[in-house]
Amino acid sequence: MGAVLTPLSYLAQRWTPSPKTVRRAALAAVVMSVVIIVTGGAVRLTSSGLGCDTWPKCTDDSLFATPEQGLHGAIEFGNRMLTYVLSAAVGWAIVAARCAKPRRRKLSRLAWTQFWLVMSNAVIGGITVWMGLNPWTVAGHFLAANALLTVATLTWVRAGEGDGAPRPRVPKPVRRLGWALVVVAGGLVAAGTTVTGSGKHAGDSSDVPRMPFDFVTAAHVHAIFAWVVCALAVAVFVALRVVDAPDDTRARARDLLLVLLAQGAIGYVQYFTGVPEVLVGLHMLGSALMWIAVLRLALSFRERPADRPEVLARPEAALTTTA
Repeated sequence: MGAVLTPLSYLAQRWTPSPKTVRRAALAAVVMSVVIIVTGGAVRLTSSGLGCDTWPKCTDDSLFATPEQGLHGAIEFGNRMLTYVLSAAVGWAIVAARCAKPRRRKLSRLAWTQFWLVMSNAVIGGITVWMGLNPWTVAGHFLAANALLTVATLTWVRAGEGDGAPRPRVPKPVRRLGWALVVVAGGLVAAGTTVTGSGKHAGDSSDVPRMPFDFVTAAHVHAIFAWVVCALAVAVFVALRVVDAPDDTRARARDLLLVLLAQGAIGYVQYFTGVPEVLVGLHMLGSALMWIAVLRLALSFRERPADRPEVLARPEAALTTTA
């Protein structure tokens, strides 16, 4: 009797996705990671955080939102349903990574890490509902979503590379400057949760406790992080030109500066206009795009060549053939 194959192993024997298909699958997970961050913000900004009374059901008696819960229930339940779309995108990335030839075990591990992050963040979201939108669990929910975005972006970048040992493309001082940018940008994202947690958008129309920070002070700390990120981004941009870095790396540094310019403008306008919901939502989108740009820039400082020749993809019709 032959060895029993898992469904993924069985599929991998009969189908080989093209490198472009693998990259597109990984990109789909990145896009949905951004969507879930933005729609999660929309839940909070529309005061729909407790639109569903409990978790995993929407009410004690119903899995779905009920007419009595109105628009808030529909918004919260709709965001929960998007988790299934996100899971499908991550599942597609897992399948594509597993079926790639030659087999890419590290890429598969990254894709599976996304799955476990989705599951764990769903639990954190449920705990957040149970705790009545405690701002600390809300912040944890947001940071976990960014952890997913981090791994999804890394998977996307790695899908376009080989599996050989990394080789530097820029001098070591520039690489260190780039990773300093990553660390401070991560601090910027984390500091943003204190602004949210101490601000007026509690996520529910009722009186939800806020973080014990002065909102103005939290916003100023967040702004300091933003200015340091901007300074480091400019320094990296200049350094890359000085060392004559590859064109794609310099293009990513330029793209980051453009994202930071737009994000900074939105941030200051929302602060001086009373933190309107629409601008807060755009700022959350900008935060996700900024983080992606920072990661892609840092990862472009090295390259991973293919350590083995690629196997040509079999036609999609091969799915219907027998072994």
